[in-house]
Amino acid sequence: MAREAPIYDLTLLLNAEADEDRRTKIIVDIETLIDRHGGSLVGRHDWGVRATAFEVRKTTDSDYHLIQFYATIEVLEALDHALKITDGVNRFRVIKLRPGTPEPPDLRSAAAGATAGEGSDE
Repeated sequence: MAREAPIYDLTLLLNAEADEDRRTKIIVDIETLIDRHGGSLVGRHDWGVRATAFEVRKTTDSDYHLIQFYATIEVLEALDHALKITDGVNRFRVIKLRPGTPEPPDLRSAAAGATAGEGSDE
């Protein structure tokens, strides 16, 4: 009996100084690559521009995205190659999810709430 392909998380940090069109194109290209090589998308979470823990490629902010997908080794190899040579990608990490892993948090709404609450302690 063949096992189902595992679910992976791709955490993607894009250059926040790049044009919105460029960042959108990178996401669309990644999703297309996953589909073309036999994977399938599970979900996508845009977490917005956030401060990084340390300077990455001389910038302190990145546009964070999480893409969840089913994949085979061919998908992972193609994805690794594409992300290494794509301009505008600051960092990326792919991890295999264990069964029963909870859903990712909605960080975009958390960031918006934190921003709205700042300065209200007067």
